[in-house]
Amino acid sequence: MRRLLPSSLTGRLILTSVALVAVVSVLVALAATLVMRSYLTGRLDDQLEQSKQRAQGEFRDKDPGFRPDGDDGRFCGEPPPLAQGQGAGSLTAIVTSDCFAGLVIPSSGKPRSLSRGALETLAAVKVDQQPRTIDVPALGSYRVVAATTAQGNKVVQALPTEDVDSTISSLIWWESLLALAGIAAAALAGRVLVRRQLQPLREVAATAHEVTAMPLSSGAVGEIVRVPGRLTDPTTEVGQVGEALNQLLGHVEAALDARHQSEQQARQFLADASHELRTPLSTIKGYAELGRRTGRADPDEVLAKVESEAGRMSTLVEDMLLLARLDAGRGVERRPVDLTRVVVEAVDDARVVDPERRWTIDVPAEPVTVPGDEQRLHQAVMNLLTNATRHTPPRTTVDVRVVAGDPVRLEVHDDGPGIDPDLLPTIFERFTRGDSSRTRASGGAGLGMSLVRAIMQAHGGDATVTSVPGDTTFTLTLPAD
Repeated sequence: MRRLLPSSLTGRLILTSVALVAVVSVLVALAATLVMRSYLTGRLDDQLEQSKQRAQGEFRDKDPGFRPDGDDGRFCGEPPPLAQGQGAGSLTAIVTSDCFAGLVIPSSGKPRSLSRGALETLAAVKVDQQPRTIDVPALGSYRVVAATTAQGNKVVQALPTEDVDSTISSLIWWESLLALAGIAAAALAGRVLVRRQLQPLREVAATAHEVTAMPLSSGAVGEIVRVPGRLTDPTTEVGQVGEALNQLLGHVEAALDARHQSEQQARQFLADASHELRTPLSTIKGYAELGRRTGRADPDEVLAKVESEAGRMSTLVEDMLLLARLDAGRGVERRPVDLTRVVVEAVDDARVVDPERRWTIDVPAEPVTVPGDEQRLHQAVMNLLTNATRHTPPRTTVDVRVVAGDPVRLEVHDDGPGIDPDLLPTIFERFTRGDSSRTRASGGAGLGMSLVRAIMQAHGGDATVTSVPGDTTFTLTLPAD
């Protein structure tokens, strides 16, 4: 059955509309036919009642005195008298205790006697005053009713249903013709209207096809085409589809942009990591060749330099490995951590390592507890303090403050020269460094700030920075315990 249905939505809608028109036409025609037949039959029954009364009146006060005719059994030899006013085509039969007789009034000519078969059929009609339709042999379909006279004889009166049947047949023919015409008109009009109404849906589909033709597999995709605004009205079904498709295309565009950005970051990360590792490897290789070729290099100096560069590579690799693990979504430990103690210990360590700067601390009297990994939180705080040490001049004041609440805030403020405005948007990206005074001489690889943000985000928080000359503040936010 499904194979017989059109595959397109247009075809299905047209077929549905045509089927509805056909069903409605059949029901209307059926109802009209039944009503018309009932009406015409009612009129015929009224005429039959009048005809019966005239026939009864003809035999009210007299006995027809019919006798059987010879060897013909109950068949009378002569027809009954004709009542005045009977119409053409009517049948009248009289049934006595001895025999029965009847006559028919043809549409042309004189009345004539009924045949034995017709009389037998009429004589079998019950006297119940209820009209009924019967087939009279050699004469056709008749509407018939029976009654009794004062002498106890049965009078049967019948009228032909030919006019009713002819009218109903003509009505059915015209209904069939008009129904076919209506179905054809519905098919033509439905095709035009349905195609016009589905034109917006075809435009939405064209937009989707246009998107599929775009090179989305790699590289920068740019702006993806959208469904026109006139096709995104949420009050219409097509508008809902168009709006949903635009939202989907927006998500796809954002995902493709994020993928391209991730690819670019991966390439840049690989290039920066290779550059960072090349320098200590070149140093180790140079000192090894120097000792092998000259034989005059101090072995302790060579080993010390090799050990220093190896430690630098080890730190870089560990930082990159931690970033990779955090990027992969590996969760951190979720244990209650006293953030105030972590901050106090980190600032005490910073004072010992860098006594040239003024360190101040402001923490609540009560412990501020957050869920997280104590080691990673300590690493993030130390990275911020180390950043302040490396990129501010001596006698700079570094103020560390913990603010309780939800979220908990950790602020590291300094009154140093500030961060270059061009560097500020990318300060938390990997391998981001400041000017030459803040790079190679200090030993930094540009991963400290990216580690801070990655650790905060792994804890459900974030890291931000604001900076102008003389006022730089790094803010870490963490969800409260």
